[in-house]
Amino acid sequence: MRKTIKQLMTRLYKPLLVKYLSATRLYTYKGIRLVIPPAVFHPGFFFSTRLLLRYIASLPLKNKLFLELGAGSGLIAMYAARQGASVTATDINGVAIHSLEMNARSNRIPLTIIKSDLFTDIPQQRFDIIAINPPYYKKQPQTAADYAWFCGEQGEYFQQLFSGLHQYIHANSVVLMVLCDGCDIEMIKQMAFDNGFQLNCVLEKKNWVEVNFIFKVNNDHK
Repeated sequence: MRKTIKQLMTRLYKPLLVKYLSATRLYTYKGIRLVIPPAVFHPGFFFSTRLLLRYIASLPLKNKLFLELGAGSGLIAMYAARQGASVTATDINGVAIHSLEMNARSNRIPLTIIKSDLFTDIPQQRFDIIAINPPYYKKQPQTAADYAWFCGEQGEYFQQLFSGLHQYIHANSVVLMVLCDGCDIEMIKQMAFDNGFQLNCVLEKKNWVEVNFIFKVNNDHK
């Protein structure tokens, strides 16, 4: 029954959503006002960002060194900065970087903003908290907007993520990643394991469209 509802919702909802998001839109969350262009992942219409944000809001953020990896709209990064964290926000998408800079300026929120393919251009440092809402569908990205959705035919994004992560965490770092039941979670877990990490589910949330999970990425060698 749930599968049928999901298929129906996708068939009806997706075309309307695609049309709506083909123009620049405004979104406000707890006083943070964002201008979101079409090529940037919109946090208001996808459950993953808000679920991850709610979990992060339960953490002590003041004075933490915080990284939002693949920040998109930057909502999580800006929220964390408002709570007193020292925040770095990155994205591979140049359009996202430009809108991050404009939105951070208009909201008067201090962020370090870096255009980077995962860790490639991030100066070496050890973050206290890393938040990741990754692209998790298996397809090769073709456009800037695609990088918010597709992780490569063989999940190359995750291989690159886990192989670089060790250099940016310390023994007590908290690394959080949101995934859904529509992606290859077993593949992602195996890639994490092969690089010395374990994925432990700390939250599961169902809606009419999908099941979302928040995983804590633990260093298996602690």
